[in-house]
Amino acid sequence: MSINYRFVFSDILLLLYEILQIEVINLNRTRATNCRMKAEDQVLHDLCKRILESDKAIRFVGIPNKMGNQMVSCYRAGLVPLLTQQEVEIFAIESVLRMKTRKDYESKLGKPIYSFTLYQKLKRVTISLESKEYPILMASLDLEADHENIIVNKILPLINEEGL
Repeated sequence: MSINYRFVFSDILLLLYEILQIEVINLNRTRATNCRMKAEDQVLHDLCKRILESDKAIRFVGIPNKMGNQMVSCYRAGLVPLLTQQEVEIFAIESVLRMKTRKDYESKLGKPIYSFTLYQKLKRVTISLESKEYPILMASLDLEADHENIIVNKILPLINEEGL
């Protein structure tokens, strides 16, 4: 019997989407009432801020946890986000899942460093981190950005400085 993994994966994503609709709402309620930040969250927030400030073409930086819940995120000052907070949360879940599937081939292809996607309105990068709790860093860039230079010479060195 042959399994069509594309359909299985999309079914899983749809199920996760339905389940996480409630979780995103609950997470947003929790964030609204929880003003304290754990030390680890502060380190991640500072990293996101440093990355955002490293180049004016960086629009957004975020780090979700292993479940895809957006733990920290920073937007460029004055930026009007293209996605709602709920869409960002779902995008984070999908990005964590995609990076996990890439790691299935790590023994043959090597460790995934980053994945890049060009959209009509922006550029998006997902960078693999060395943290089990925080597996990826997501960033979006302006269309005219020199993404390879920004990723290799600005974002990756900052991530490496933090040991992530």
